Amino acid sequence: MLSCPICGPKLSICGIVISVWGIIMLSLMGVFLHIQSPAFFEDLPLEKWSEFEYSMDFVHTKYQQAAINCFIAAGMYVAVLVFAVIQQRQNARASYVLS
Repeated sequence: MLSCPICGPKLSICGIVISVWGIIMLSLMGVFLHIQSPAFFEDLPLEKWSEFEYSMDFVHTKYQQAAINCFIAAGMYVAVLVFAVIQQRQNARASYVLS
């Protein structure tokens, strides 16, 4: 039984490349947010900025929320990567059968 691929060979390769890059980038961002890197302080979802208004617990909570969001997005890229690899294998199998 031959299953028909949903994506073509070029689109599946593009999905693989973009997914790998997204996994690497978001995993590193999640790690740096988890260790509370000061470089990401401006990217925290703070409602308004005042240097003395926020407690350290509030800032730590925001760092952890952002890290979890990055890890969730990286997991979604893993799902896209699995889908793209399956599509690439189906395309390779379909081109082998046709030739």
